[in-house]
Amino acid sequence: MSIAVVTDSTAYLPADLAERHHITVVPLTVTLSGRSGREGSEITPADVARALATRGEHVTTSRPSAELFASTYRELLDGGAAGVVSVHLAAGLSGTVDAATVAAAAFGDRVTVVDAGSAAMGVGFPAVAAASAAASGQDQTCVRDAALAAAARTSTLFYVDTLEHLRRGGRMGAASALLGTALAVKPILDIAGGTVRVREKVRTAGRALARLVDLAVEASGDGQVDVVVHHLVAADRAEGVARAVRERLGHRLRSLLVGEVGAVVGAHAGPGLVGIVVHRAE
Repeated sequence: MSIAVVTDSTAYLPADLAERHHITVVPLTVTLSGRSGREGSEITPADVARALATRGEHVTTSRPSAELFASTYRELLDGGAAGVVSVHLAAGLSGTVDAATVAAAAFGDRVTVVDAGSAAMGVGFPAVAAASAAASGQDQTCVRDAALAAAARTSTLFYVDTLEHLRRGGRMGAASALLGTALAVKPILDIAGGTVRVREKVRTAGRALARLVDLAVEASGDGQVDVVVHHLVAADRAEGVARAVRERLGHRLRSLLVGEVGAVVGAHAGPGLVGIVVHRAE
């Protein structure tokens, strides 16, 4: 009996990757002007991008319920799992970890919740690391530790056209968002300590994307890395960034994926988002 691994839909794991590693994904909910649906299956990134472009249309997101987590854990344990390690979006960005923790309490030490301290593949890489540890027969403590170690080796950087969506969603203070708007600068952000912070401010989008690549290369260190380039309705930008990353990292690049973020992160970052998640190999 192995340890089961659970994550949430904001990890944005490619479906084949989640299936290959037997990772169970619990969806968050997105509401567009009163219409609610599960991220991915019912509300798409394109839905969110259209809503954000429509004046007066409101987009909100909500965590999975504790009941949904509890039913997920119960199904896995009843199905023969020796335990569950549940890896999630940073607590500073969402109540998802809190809901998972409430649900886990009903199962004693059979369920362990991990705050990955990040978003998108900043959660996905730790979830995959946990699943790999579970597949090798490691116990629940080791599976948890594998997720935490992978999170510590992962850096999440991103560019947005405007800070306004982050401000509206409560993921950034009004003062920081206003400063970026007033100075007409293009922000490069990262996730540190589980919260979004402005890393640098650049005058143009082109320079910001070039600097984003610079920072990703710096975050890569000297060893091999896996990289994911995320975007929201900015495929051309993302492909250009991916080409630059590939050229700069060369043989140290173990894998490179380009993919669109889902509705939840898209709702808070806005169209034009380009992010780079760097996972340093052990």
